[in-house]
Amino acid sequence: MDTRKLLEGKKILIVDDEPDVIDSLIELLSSCKIDTASSYDEGKHMLENQHYDMTVLDIMGVNGFELLKIANNQGIPAFMLTANALTEESLEKSINSGAVYFAPKEKMIDIDVLIADVFESLDNKKNPWEKLLERLGGFYDRKFKGQNWREQEDKFLKNHMNKFY
Repeated sequence: MDTRKLLEGKKILIVDDEPDVIDSLIELLSSCKIDTASSYDEGKHMLENQHYDMTVLDIMGVNGFELLKIANNQGIPAFMLTANALTEESLEKSINSGAVYFAPKEKMIDIDVLIADVFESLDNKKNPWEKLLERLGGFYDRKFKGQNWREQEDKFLKNHMNKFY
């Protein structure tokens, strides 16, 4: 996969209340056209008034799940990126609410590859959650140790397989 080619020229909205996270994402996604918002209201306005190829949403600081609903209504794929809401419940809510991905901020250094995975999956009419399991499955196995998130994996994939195309 040619990550740079998949991302080149894509218009992405980043909504996060942490300026340093926004700055890092802008740098890491330098081949994309980036708009940013640092609050729920700003993000809502931008999602409702512009078209994006994807949005990257923080969960806690900007009411990301409400922004996810707006993104879904606008047909904009939403990539959930979180630190404080890194729980099995937030992962499941992201899947069930129509997000295309759920990643921890500690893996932000790989955001270009993760987002390229999503674009590649969507372009090939595949479920982007399968790529998440390939890339971050081991991370979540360690994070959610003793929890049943892997037992739910097949159910999640089957229930959401056709949602993206």
